[in-house]
Amino acid sequence: MDQLSIEAVGALKDVGRAAWDGLANPGWTVGPRGQISGSGPRAFNPFVTYDFLSALEDAGCVGGRSGWFPRHLVVRDPAGEAIAAAPAYLKTHSQGEYVFDYGWADAFERAGGRYYPKLQSSVPFTPAQGPRLLVGDRDEAYRRDLLARALVALAEQSNASSVHVTFATEDDFAALTNAGYLARLDTQFHWTNRGYQSPEDFLTALASRKRKQVKRERREALANDITIHWVTGEDITEDHWDAFYEFYMDTGSRKWGRPYLNRTFFSLLGERLAHSVLLVFAERNGERIAGALNLIGSETLFGRYWGCVEDHPFLHFEVCYYQAIDFAIARGLARVEAGAQGEHKLARGYEACETRSAHYLCHPGLSEAVERFLADERRAVHRHNEVLNAHAPFRKESTG
Repeated sequence: MDQLSIEAVGALKDVGRAAWDGLANPGWTVGPRGQISGSGPRAFNPFVTYDFLSALEDAGCVGGRSGWFPRHLVVRDPAGEAIAAAPAYLKTHSQGEYVFDYGWADAFERAGGRYYPKLQSSVPFTPAQGPRLLVGDRDEAYRRDLLARALVALAEQSNASSVHVTFATEDDFAALTNAGYLARLDTQFHWTNRGYQSPEDFLTALASRKRKQVKRERREALANDITIHWVTGEDITEDHWDAFYEFYMDTGSRKWGRPYLNRTFFSLLGERLAHSVLLVFAERNGERIAGALNLIGSETLFGRYWGCVEDHPFLHFEVCYYQAIDFAIARGLARVEAGAQGEHKLARGYEACETRSAHYLCHPGLSEAVERFLADERRAVHRHNEVLNAHAPFRKESTG
């Protein structure tokens, strides 16, 4: 410990692409436009790559006046080599996280405390599971514990009220809770590939009534001469990003009022990670009318954003959920994570799954109160997911 140095840096360029990716996705090589090769001890996750996180910084989506100030934690050995890291941001609000702590902030401030700034370890604006304690493939347990404790030290040095590590993997979650963080569970809906060789195999696994429903929705979604197109890798052009950004802004303005990502970010994403991007477009009369953005991992397709300029029945389900399933089957991917919320996904073959976050609240009184709340919430999440999955659309013998 005495021979290690721990620092917080304000930009990923202070760590370097090779060093960061070696810790975030060990064993994988990321090419100049997101081509991946190799095989690591863990699945490749595009969101924690240097290219994705630095695109957020270079586009100005974090930093500046965003309320997300990079404070990435880096542990170095005596030779100066980065041996562990964690993406981290000092935050002045709780927006763009998808694990809601507004009630905690309100209660603490009404009691005379100051909740902001807080320290957030996550991928900004991205409710997708992935590694947060980046340890490469050596001395994993020791390095995870070191990062968990270093995040608390950084929060205390920054006069932050708390540390929040959201959408963590099981290994990170275990290390964090062992280090005294509070455990929180939430629900998302994921699709699991049970060895399907074709979309028809998946349909066969559904109960008869649900199978008919899915076929009807897919048929009606493509009425009015609508066609679907996948675009990925070198085929993605700025024209595609222009179209998708229009869809993204339309959805953002209706849902949030101020979308988090700017047009520059999407261009950088295309430049740096095109082969990890899947754009799904719906076209009618030669014009793009809807689209969805997905990120491709080695095992998982991550659904992110959707938008449209024309409303058609079931088109959202087709572009976001059914096309994601088709792509995952075609690529042999193990699952689709379709983003936050949405019990309507259950009827489309997605199942309720638990996601994990860990929270360290520096004030003992606030921590004790939140811990009581989380114990009740975890029980409720377990029960809720059991009820939901009891109504999954599969034939009983198909669920294994």
